[in-house]
Amino acid sequence: MTRHPHARGLGMASSRSRERLVQQLREEGIRDARVLAAIAKVPRHRFIDEALASRAYDNTALPIGFGQTISQPYVVARMTEQLLAEPGVRTVLEVGTGCGYQTAILAELVDQVYSIERLQPLYQQARTRLRELGYTRVWLLHGDGYKGWPEHAPYDGILVAAASHSVPEALLRQLKPGGRMIIPVGPPGCQVLQRIVRTETGYETAALDAVSFVPLVSGSLP
Repeated sequence: MTRHPHARGLGMASSRSRERLVQQLREEGIRDARVLAAIAKVPRHRFIDEALASRAYDNTALPIGFGQTISQPYVVARMTEQLLAEPGVRTVLEVGTGCGYQTAILAELVDQVYSIERLQPLYQQARTRLRELGYTRVWLLHGDGYKGWPEHAPYDGILVAAASHSVPEALLRQLKPGGRMIIPVGPPGCQVLQRIVRTETGYETAALDAVSFVPLVSGSLP
């Protein structure tokens, strides 16, 4: 694994910053010890530009280029906690790999993560980072998140890291009965994080939090 000296130094010195972040998340209501442990373990500074590394463990979203962001740690923890609220979640589809940070958090907690990214440069960067960090149970696809990844469906859980005006039908179909999807829904300024559980006869939806995500866009770009 190759690291820049500055990044390596930050990694060695960041344990106190990570502990402070985890304590903040506890105070904001995150209770799942597994999720908090993953937040403490995954080196968030490895997923952002070196110029922003000093802000890596702030509880805030940060730019990652191409008009995209790495999500606020609270939002990552909240979505992950909701996704794993019931036992038996082993295989997860993530829509919107981005820089790969949420992917790494999931990989710490479930057996298999399939993740889709529509922007080729982000896909390549995330693939490299995750490989360098030793995540071997993660599979990435450069493709259209609206279509999901039907070859590996059905999934125990689906986490969507971009906001859609409505829930894509293809993703609903790829959710296993009893499985759950966490997805932000709505236009900019009016987005709500939703939990959707597939039942034997349909879907049950619950509104969780007001959120702000980049939009989910169909298609893929080179």
